[in-house]
Amino acid sequence: MTTAPRLEALQARIRRRGLDGFLVTQPDNRRYLSGYTACDHGIEETSGVLLIPARGTPLLLTDSRFILQAREEAAGYRVEQYRRGVIPLLEKLLPALSIRVLGFESHYILHATVLRMEKMARRIGCGLVPVTDLVEGMRIIKDREEIGRIRKSVLLNEQVFRLVHSTIEPGMTEREIALAIELTMRELGAERPAFDTIVAFAGNAARPHAVPGERELNTGDLVLIDMGLVLDGYCSDMTRTFIAGRPEKTFTERLRLVRRAQQAATAAIRPGAICRDVDRAARRVIADGGYGDLFGHALGHGVGLAVHEEPRLSPRSRKKLRPGMVVTVEPGIYLPGWGGIRLENMVVVGEEGCEILNEDTTGLDL
Repeated sequence: MTTAPRLEALQARIRRRGLDGFLVTQPDNRRYLSGYTACDHGIEETSGVLLIPARGTPLLLTDSRFILQAREEAAGYRVEQYRRGVIPLLEKLLPALSIRVLGFESHYILHATVLRMEKMARRIGCGLVPVTDLVEGMRIIKDREEIGRIRKSVLLNEQVFRLVHSTIEPGMTEREIALAIELTMRELGAERPAFDTIVAFAGNAARPHAVPGERELNTGDLVLIDMGLVLDGYCSDMTRTFIAGRPEKTFTERLRLVRRAQQAATAAIRPGAICRDVDRAARRVIADGGYGDLFGHALGHGVGLAVHEEPRLSPRSRKKLRPGMVVTVEPGIYLPGWGGIRLENMVVVGEEGCEILNEDTTGLDL
C-alpha cells in the first residue's frame, strides 16, 4: 500500500489548520497513513502513535514489543522507541522538530492522557489543539486499491457464508453456527471477524444486535446471520435472513418488502445524493407496507478499515455521497415475539450510480 500521497495530503491539511504537527492515536488512521498493521489492546494500551510534522519526515513512536514490525512496515517513517512512555519522548521530540502547536485526535485519546500531555506541553511551551476527523475525512473516499481490497473481503465473506449455510440443520445452536462462521473465516485466510458474528433464530432475531446463545434450531425457524471479516486490513459486512425449511407466506411477504426497500435505496445512491434521502427511500417502502415503526436503525454506514465509519445513511445525515464512498444498505423490520428480517449488501458509489459488491443472492430472490 502506497502511503506517501496520503501523508502529503494530511500535511497540507495540518498546515491549513495552522498546526505545526499532528499526533495520530486512532489505530485505523495509523494504518491508513503508515501501513503499520500492529493492533492495539484497547485505547489504554497502544502499539504506537504517529507524530506527523507539518513538513518533513513523519515519525512512528512505539515500544520494544513492536519496534521490528514498525521498521519493517512503516516505509518512509522514522521509527523511534520509547522506554518510559510516549509522553516523555514527545517532550524531547517536539522542541527538536520545532512543533509549537500540536493537534491531537480528541475523539480517540483518554482524558487522563490529555491531562498528562497538557503538563508536558506547558513545560516546553507547546500548545495543544483538539482535532476531530482530520484523517477520517480522507478515509471516507476509497481509492481503486482500497475498493479492490474491499471487494475481495466481500467475496471471501460470501464464500464463508455459503460454506457454513450448506451445513446448517435443525439441532444446531446459534452459538455453534457463529463459531463455525468465525473459524471458517480464519481457515480461508481472513485476519479476523470484523465484529462479533450475529446468528439469531426466530424471536431472538427481533433484536437487531442479538447475541448468539444456546437456542437450538427447529425446522421452520427464521435464521438471521450478520457477519463480516477483515482481509488485508479491509472489512466486509453482510446480513442474510432465511427459513430453516420451507418459507411460509408471512415470512416471504415480509422478506420481499425488506428486499424492495433495499432495492429502492440502492437505486437512490448516486453522487450528490444526500444520505438521509437514501435512508428515506428505504423507509418509505417499509412504511407503505405497514411496518414503519418496526425499522428503528439507520439504513447503512460506511465500511473500510473500520466496519463502521462515515458516511452514515441515517435520517439525520445531510452529507452528500461522492464517488469512492463504500456503504452498506441494510433495511430491516423487527417484530417482538416473531423475529426480524434484515438484508444487507455493500455498494460503492460510482460516477453515475452505484455498484453492488455482493454476489450472493440467498434470501434475495424469493
